[in-house]
Order: sequence, then C-alpha cells, then structure tokens
Amino acid sequence: MSEVLSKTSGVAWTPVIGLEVHCQLATKSKLFCGCANEFGAAPNTHVCPVCSGQPGALPVMNARALELALSAALALDCDIAPWSKFDRKNYFYCDLPKGYQISQFDKPYCTGGGVELASGKRIHLTRIHLEDDAGKAIHDRGPHTFVDLNRAGIPLIESVTEPELASADEAFEYLTLLKEVFQYVGASDCDMEKGSLRCDVNISVRLPGEELRTKVELKNLNSFRNVKAAIDFEIQRQIEAWESGDESKYPVQETRLFDPNRGVTRTMRAKEDAHDYRYFPDPDLPVLRVDPAELEELRRALPELPAARRARYVAEFGLSEYDADVLAAEREVSDFFERAVVGTDQVKETANWITNELSAARNERGPDASLAELGVTPEGLAEMVALVAAGTLSKAAGRKVLAAMIETNKSAKVLVAELGLEQVQDTGQLEAWCREALVGQEQAIADLKDGKQKAIGALIGQVMKASGGKADPSKTREILMKLALGDG
Repeated sequence: MSEVLSKTSGVAWTPVIGLEVHCQLATKSKLFCGCANEFGAAPNTHVCPVCSGQPGALPVMNARALELALSAALALDCDIAPWSKFDRKNYFYCDLPKGYQISQFDKPYCTGGGVELASGKRIHLTRIHLEDDAGKAIHDRGPHTFVDLNRAGIPLIESVTEPELASADEAFEYLTLLKEVFQYVGASDCDMEKGSLRCDVNISVRLPGEELRTKVELKNLNSFRNVKAAIDFEIQRQIEAWESGDESKYPVQETRLFDPNRGVTRTMRAKEDAHDYRYFPDPDLPVLRVDPAELEELRRALPELPAARRARYVAEFGLSEYDADVLAAEREVSDFFERAVVGTDQVKETANWITNELSAARNERGPDASLAELGVTPEGLAEMVALVAAGTLSKAAGRKVLAAMIETNKSAKVLVAELGLEQVQDTGQLEAWCREALVGQEQAIADLKDGKQKAIGALIGQVMKASGGKADPSKTREILMKLALGDG
C-alpha cells in the first residue's frame, strides 16, 4: 500500500480510495424513450412525456444501450448476470423530473472484472449497472437556477471499484485506462467536457494496520487533472483533521465538491445511505435477460484492446513502450497505424510520423479534431514514408509534402513532382555544391582533419541551403568528408 506523510507530524498514513465512474453510452436515443441523445442542442428540445416523467408514460428499453453496456463489461472481464432488474432510486431535485432515477440496485447487469495498472496491480470492480441520467441544473447565471432536461434519460453505465486505489496517481492511471477501454469498444466518446464521463471519489485515510475510517465522497469531478488534485488535497485535509485531536473536526460521512480555482474541497451535503433512496423494483420495466448467443456474438466482435496492442507493438514491431503507449491510447490512432504499416519494414519511422507530425497537425485543429479530418489516409502516409526511406525525399522535404497532403488531399508522389522536392542524388551536382561550401572554410577543414566531426554540420547546412533542402544529406556528408580530407 502507498503511504502519505503528514505535512505536520511526518506520520505515514494510508489512503483508501474507490471510484464511481458514470459513462454516457453512445446511443442515438435515450435509454427509455426515442428522444435524441445529442449534446449541444437548444435547452429542453429533446424532451418527451417519458423522460420528463409525465403520468401514464411508459418506458421502453433501448436495445442498443444494452449492447454497448455489455460490450464494456466484456472488455473489462466482468461476470454478466443472466438476468437483472431496474429499480427506482427516489430523490427530489430540480433536474430529476420523475422524482426518481431508474437504476439497478441489488441485481446489476454485471459484477466483478477490473483494470490492471502498469505496475501489475489489479483494481477490481464491484459492479457496473445501467441507469438513466438526470437533467442538468445551471446555477451560475445570476440569482436563478435554470434546468435543461435534454440530458434527462440519457443511458449511463456506472462502474464502481473496490476501495483498492492508494494514491491520486493510481486513480489518474485507472481512469485513463478505463476511458481507453470504453472508447475502444465504442461504448462512449468519454468526453468529460461534454459530461460523457464523470467521476465520484470515495476516500478515507487510516494508519497502517487499522480498520477503515470514515469515508468522504468527492462529487462530479469533470477532469482527470481535477480528480488528481482533489484527492491530493483531501488526503492531507483528512490527515490534519484526524491529527488535530479535536473530534468536532474529524471527517464525517458527507459529499464534498472540489473548487479547482482554489484547489480545495468544501461541504456539499450529508452523504446519503442506500436506504435514504427508498429503492424498489420499477413496476413498468420487465426483468432484463441476456441471451447467451447474443452475448457470445458481442464477445467475438470485441476489438483487440489497448493493453494487448501495446504488448504486441513492443514484441512484434520492436517499438519502445513509450511509442506503443502513445499509439494505442486512442483506437483511431492505433487503427491508422495498423493500416499504415501493412507490407512495410518502416514501422518505427511510420510511428514517428504519426506521433509527431500528424499529431501536431491534429492538435492545431483543436482538442476534438480527429485524424480523419486531416484528409491523409494510412496508405497515403505509407507512400510518403517510403519515399523518404528510399531517398527520394529528405525528411525536411517529407514534412513539406505531408503539410501539402493535408492542405490539398493530393498524393505524395504527385506533390513531390509539383513542388519540385525530389531529393538530389546526382554526384556531380552534389560535389559542385560541396566544393562551393568549402570555399574559405580552412578552419573547418583543419578541424575535420583533426577528427573534430562537429565541423561537418555547418558545412552540410550550407549545402542544404544552396540546394533548397533537396541535397541527399548522407551523400553530402560523404562527399564533404572526402573533399576536406583531400581524398578527392
């Protein structure tokens, strides 16, 4: 277990952390009605009698939501229940029009499973259950609270871990890996800015060997960075409270919010227990049964998951763990790489072009930009990389060609001809440029004769300038050395 030293006493305390992650499923419609599951629409335009809780309206289960929920559970190696049921979780808030949330209490659709961290430590899941989302209450527009019910009824899966995480870093890594799995199987876009992924943290601290102490819930953390910062703050807050010796300051079971501007947590409300929600089976929804044949079909349809891809990239392609991690982090990037290296031995070079130049071009277009928006196909990138490997293009010219490919959607070979970027390998022309570069460079020539190789860089730079970047660098180096040492 990880230990955290008290900032005041220096005593080692052990954090105990569990996470509850709410993930909106990527369906076209809501969980129990036909209203669109669409972010960014005008407020209260995707609302009907079912999701607004009108008397007599009856819910109907969204089959696609169940498929996505099952795929996520299978990818996390969960145990799928042959049957589960929906329950009403009763509480009253302005963004919950029904006065209850349809969730799963004692019979969730799956249990078990987990996520393995890079250290080999496995974080076990207690359960994942299906439920519909609440609406959205907006409190920051003056003295009034506004309510948007477009989100009410959107399908969610809530995954709950065992209290096995022991640090903010472990929580950050777990969330990153969980997000990758959900995205790989297509369950969700996991966009925290849009509310597709939200995290609650249950946290307590104890001295080594002690039983669990009072836990506190941190609610609705909307970024992984905030999760990490909130946990780090709350650990020290609880340690200081316990060490104060003042029972009135001891942590109590409550829900707290994190203020990212001040970097502190503050009390929101007393934490409810399960009995406070008065769960009972939803009388309008039948038992949810999973067909074994359909479940097996979903299992066969699962993609190779990110952890497996990372291991294969290292073992099969000889990539570094860092490169494998970057490539496998997003399925779109990983699939692009897989297609780009078909039939080529330029695997490392292809990986570098994707993780450097293509990633930079994508980032320039904004945080939500995709590789597809760049207009460069995996096969097109492979063609360009092959031209560089063959010496037809220098790397500098390759960058120009790639930028032009993004702008024009033309092929690399066409652009090489149009832009006149084909690398010059003609020995006579290269020698002429090299002789010109050596004029007046007696000191550099003397340094080279003394074995000082650094002098060659400036000379190659002059040749590249004279050639407009088209001179073959390796041949240029060879000719310069030959001329400088008096061998030509």
